Amino acid sequence: MRPSLPPRLRLLASALVLVATFLLAVAPTGAVAADPVPDRGWTWPVAPVRIVRPYEAPAHPYGPGHRGIDVAGTDVLAPADGVVAFRGEVAGRGVLTIDHGDGLVSSYEPVDSDLAVADHVRTGQRIAVVSRGGHTAPGSVHLGVRLEGEYINPLRLLGGVPRAVLLPCC
Repeated sequence: MRPSLPPRLRLLASALVLVATFLLAVAPTGAVAADPVPDRGWTWPVAPVRIVRPYEAPAHPYGPGHRGIDVAGTDVLAPADGVVAFRGEVAGRGVLTIDHGDGLVSSYEPVDSDLAVADHVRTGQRIAVVSRGGHTAPGSVHLGVRLEGEYINPLRLLGGVPRAVLLPCC
């Protein structure tokens, strides 16, 4: 017959077993899963790149935020191959949406475009020109990106904020 542990020691042993189980369940396995989004080869939809307003994630799905980035430019280029899913007016401004496959959809506003729904676009192809309207500053376009229906920061696909280039002085 085994001797019985005092109640305090039994409680401590139970707590240690629970903590150890939790730590094993959440401990990293050594392999950190990389973000699969940046590996899609997207390019900037404008050149040169100047971000006018950054992405601001909402606190919850219906909360305030800025679900995309506003970039200065005149010509809008396709950041990746895709198919035009929508072209038309929304709330009085031109909108263009491209389905890039694998659950990725990009939208641009305010824009004017000659493309039609179901047109195929190639990376770097001119897809629209910046128009007026909406919340963007004049001369800029809003780029929104959804992955499986959820908005994500477009910078995840574009490699982050481009580095500043210092030019020679004087």
